[in-house]
Amino acid sequence: MCEFAVPGAQNVTVLVVGATSRIGRIVVRKLMLRGYTVKALVRKTDEEVISMLPRSVDIVVGDVGEPSTLKSAVESCSKIIYCATARSTITADLVRVDHLGVYNLTKAFQDYNNRLAQLRAGKSSKSKLLISKFKSAEALDGWEVRQGTYFQDTTASKYDGGMDAKFEFTESERAEFSGYVFTRGGYVELSKKLSLPLGSTLDRYEGLVLSVGGNGRSYVVILEAGPSSDMSQSKLYFSRITTKAGFCRVRVPFSAFRPVNPEDPPLYPFLVHTLTIRFEPKRQRPVDGLAGAQQDLRSFSLIFEYIKALPAGQETDFILVSCTGSGVEPNRREQVLKAKRAGEDSLRRSGLGYTIIRPGPLKEEPGGQRALIFDQGNRISQGISCADVADICVKSLHDSTARNKSFDVCHEYVAEQGIELYELVAHLPDKANNYLTPALSVLEKNT
Repeated sequence: MCEFAVPGAQNVTVLVVGATSRIGRIVVRKLMLRGYTVKALVRKTDEEVISMLPRSVDIVVGDVGEPSTLKSAVESCSKIIYCATARSTITADLVRVDHLGVYNLTKAFQDYNNRLAQLRAGKSSKSKLLISKFKSAEALDGWEVRQGTYFQDTTASKYDGGMDAKFEFTESERAEFSGYVFTRGGYVELSKKLSLPLGSTLDRYEGLVLSVGGNGRSYVVILEAGPSSDMSQSKLYFSRITTKAGFCRVRVPFSAFRPVNPEDPPLYPFLVHTLTIRFEPKRQRPVDGLAGAQQDLRSFSLIFEYIKALPAGQETDFILVSCTGSGVEPNRREQVLKAKRAGEDSLRRSGLGYTIIRPGPLKEEPGGQRALIFDQGNRISQGISCADVADICVKSLHDSTARNKSFDVCHEYVAEQGIELYELVAHLPDKANNYLTPALSVLEKNT
């Protein structure tokens, strides 16, 4: 057993959700073997459930579909592995477990982390940095509304249908940025010079998270960075974001920002001094769930709750076992994938460091017997043993290359001609081999 031990594992408590599932049962035993403290979230504690889990596991009763039952589950936990999946392909079950279950648990975990941060006077490594919180009319001070156009020629004036925007604290006590752009090439934007707390700099953080609500339009987030002593040296960096109808959290990693001028260097968060949210009619798409005839894609409404900076971290906080869709009945595949992808999106927006694993069809066979293929792009077609997926989950806990990564994985196979695979791990996944780092280092982040 000493050969399997992970240094410091005894100080890490991992909550396994879906601990009695095909993958979850193996995950629990691998964690115990390596010295972790393990909590298992189960819906009931009958004799059959108890017999599936080691006696030293701390069993917590709860339901991912009931947020009130999750507070005790996340207490004292530092990491979560989510192996739960709906027991049927009925849409209501899929939404409850694969979508809302992930959302409810990430929120409970974040609430717990925030309470820890308050107890530690904001010094927790997982505490966010508040940039703006829009709870009163005074929170709108310093924000400036501007208008502009990408075209300055006389031809563009023929298409000038007008534009307008405002940022106000409404009667319902909400900070709302709204307006319309009917001008060809026109845009409106909301901008503010950042004023961070003393001693805080954005280079300690890995991105922004915005809690917003509205009619589902897309926006451009622009960061201006440069020495404060000479604003003429400032550079502009942008990243496009999408929102949903109603409230949602939007995560924007600093790595997603690209320089407006391709010749400029990459964004250095330490130098960021101005934040801008821009709306432009181009690239807008109708929002699912809203009547198409009622959607004027040239108008927008965006309600702000808060803007925060996400703490940087080296390790994953939340590991989600999703699926590729391969092996699912064709007539139910779309419903299954829709719920799975919605759960993935809620995890990405949560602000937690995440790893999303999409295995091929699961097989009941020993792990460590075949090489693995790690890929992105929904191209794999082969299966993988439950034991290998469990091993990937455990290895992802402390592997920095797994943080904020989403990937597909299956057993080695020969791809069809013309369809190359990103990475073939030509080593067997045994306890002595760190196959995950070389495999994930070539895959894209935040996908």
